[in-house]
Amino acid sequence: MSPETTPFAELGGEAVLRRLVDRFYDLMDELPEAYVIRKLHQEDLASARQKLFEYFSGWLGGPPLFEAKYGHPRMRARHMPFAIGTAERDAWLLCMAQAFDEVLPAGAARDAFWQRVVDLADFMRNREG
Repeated sequence: MSPETTPFAELGGEAVLRRLVDRFYDLMDELPEAYVIRKLHQEDLASARQKLFEYFSGWLGGPPLFEAKYGHPRMRARHMPFAIGTAERDAWLLCMAQAFDEVLPAGAARDAFWQRVVDLADFMRNREG
């Protein structure tokens, strides 16, 4: 896959990915339904915003920023200290779905990214319920 055909490039690159991540975290702050996941984060979301941007960048075939800083993502292991059940997964996906709708262009790259995001969110569950 050439850099021009990566999902990262097809979705709009760094600028669009940053807007997606920023909108996601803005929604986490704004939507009452997201409180269940908002409370798992620090008050200041700047670090979380940057890490998710870096993770998505590499995950979508862009620069592997997260791995360069932190090594292999090991996302499930990194999230084990937090109780993530169905409610948390669903709240996270609610914010992400709205951010996708508001920021990302429609098309096959977006659809494929969405399916990966849903799969990741489901994989992150580490508690019953």
